[in-house]
Order: sequence, then C-alpha cells, then structure tokens
Amino acid sequence: MLRRELKNLIFSTLVVLSGLVACKYKNHDISEQNVQNEFQVIKVIRKDVVTNLEYVADIQAVKNVEIRARVEGYLDHILVDEGNTVKKGQVLFKINDEEYRAAMNKARANLKVAQAEAQSAQIELDRVKLLVEKNVVAKTELDLARAKLSIAEANIEEALAEESHAAIRLSNTEIKSPFDGTIDRIPFKVGSLIREGDLLTSISDINSVYAYFSVSEVEYLEYFRSNKDDSLFNQKVELVLADGSVYPIKGKIETMGSEFEQATGAIALRAIFNNRENLLKHGSTGKIRLKESIRNALLVPQRSTMEIQDKLFVMVVENNMTKLKSFEPLQRYGHFYIVKSGLTENDVIVYEGIQNLQEGSMIQPVMISEQEVFSKSIN
Repeated sequence: MLRRELKNLIFSTLVVLSGLVACKYKNHDISEQNVQNEFQVIKVIRKDVVTNLEYVADIQAVKNVEIRARVEGYLDHILVDEGNTVKKGQVLFKINDEEYRAAMNKARANLKVAQAEAQSAQIELDRVKLLVEKNVVAKTELDLARAKLSIAEANIEEALAEESHAAIRLSNTEIKSPFDGTIDRIPFKVGSLIREGDLLTSISDINSVYAYFSVSEVEYLEYFRSNKDDSLFNQKVELVLADGSVYPIKGKIETMGSEFEQATGAIALRAIFNNRENLLKHGSTGKIRLKESIRNALLVPQRSTMEIQDKLFVMVVENNMTKLKSFEPLQRYGHFYIVKSGLTENDVIVYEGIQNLQEGSMIQPVMISEQEVFSKSIN
C-alpha cells in the first residue's frame, strides 16, 4: 500500500514538472516569434531641404578667335610658340613682304604721276582763263581745261586708294595679336606657303571663362517656384571638373536665353568664372552645380525602398499589416529620396528589411524617431 502511494506521488510530480517545462518552452517560442516579427517603422519625413542640381557645361574662353592669314606668301618668321602668353599688338607671324612692298612702291609712284598730271592740268586751266578773258580762244576751251583738271583730280583719288590698299596688304604680312591671350596650336612651319584665309593659330583670353549649360523647362519652372527669394542671378554657382573635383572659385550666372529651344525644350544659361590660376582651358567640360531650396519636402530613406520593374516601392504599415505602395521620386537627397508623388507625411513605412516581408504580413511595429533615422543614414 505504501509502495503504491509512493509511485502515485512520483508520477504526479513528474506530470507537474513536465507541464512546467512545456509551458516554459511555449512562452519562449511566443517571445521569440514576437521578436522576429518586430520591425522598425517611421513616418514619412517632412523637412525643408537644400539640394544640388547639376548640369553638363561647355567651358569657353571669354575671348577666343582664330588667327588667319589675310594675304598669300611664304611664312618667313614664327615669333611665338604654342602655349605662349602674348600681349595685344604683339607680332606673331611674318609673311614674306617683297611682293607687297613692290606693290606699295608702284602705288606711290602712280600717285606722284597723278599729282603731277593734276598740277599740269591746273596750269593749263589758268592759261586758258587768261586767253578767254582776252577773247583769244573760245569759252569752250575753258570748259575743256576744267574737265581735264577734274579727270586729273579723280586720278589722284584713285591713286590714293591704290596706295592705301597696297599699304594694308603690306601691313597684313605682319600678323599681330588682337588682345592679350594664350597661343594655341601652330600648324605651319617656317617656309610654308600660306594661302589667304589659312588658319595660323588660335588665341584665347582665359583670365575668365564662360560655362554654358542648359536647363529644361520643367526644371526651370520648379526652380523659380522653389526659390522665390533667391534669384538665379544672385546666387553663386559651383563648377565640378571632369575628375569630379570642385573648382575652388565660385562663379556667377550672367545671362539667360530669351526662349526655349524647340528641339530640346531647354533654355541656355551662361555663368562666368575667374580663372586666375589658368586651370580652366577653352573647350574643356564640367558640370554646373546649383543650389535649390525645397520647402516641406517629403523624404524617404533609400534603405526603406525596393525597386521593382523600374518603380520604387515602400512597405506601408496599416493596423500592423504591411502593404506595398509605389511612389515617384523627384530626386536624390543624400541617402534619401525626395518624394514627388504617391506618399503623404501620414504614411507609416517599414524602415529597413522590407525585402524580408510580403504584402499582407502581420508585424510588431517599433516606431523610431526622425533624429534616429538621420543618424543611421549618416552612419
């Protein structure tokens, strides 16, 4: 009897212990499941932001001209080298001038002949006047003498024009710099036969440079709506060079086109940059960077998004249930997207890990602050 009671007591104890262990493991599984279903969520952030807009720019010298020969002849002297800095009026090239000097001498001789003929015609006119006054010759002789003088004076004008033309042709055998600048490539060598109009070199004034860029009509309108208190012509702009570095001197937008191009739907703008270190060269490329203020922008962290067939989605949480929702981004802002449409500031979205969720999943949302979101995005 005692042995039976002892067995019953041991059996009861084992049953109780088994129940306690089972309950413990069940509670542990529930707790672990709850932890696995916990996801950090945030509200779509509304914030005033300043973003960068970049546009491809074509850099050109403030002054850049081609130096071409205005007369034909053999190139006698090249007085500069490629890359030299020259002053206004400095002689760059000399073309053989023997032919043009001879033409100049001939023109001067022709002028002297014309002047002598005019002097002879004047003397003849004076002589005929006396004879007419004495009724020795008819008045028609006087008219004839005056006509001869007019012809002689016209010959002088023609000779003067020929002399001036010859002088210009002679002076054009010396090619001078039209302004202070830097010499580009020189394709000809001494002794080359130069034809009229041949390109001898180019010269650029690169103390300052222009940066030309174009803005679409949509971007133009969005910029002026967002920056009413900051005119496009008031702000300083940055120039991003081809290697990605930022040019150390900021520039200023000077002019804007008067109309949009029909083919591209864009309007042209021109910024000017000081180039005191001569780092920028005519024909180089870069990007103009503008600052744009966007008030009350809606921000979504990039880690909260998922791309499906070129569309961006977030996982919206409603009553602890997830739902995929697409949105259209305006542009990037650091590690965020600026929302153009599709979301509101009242939307609660999963902060990260949406790739591990399916639409319609039940989760335990854990709200994190805007400050935590920015801190995590920086890190």
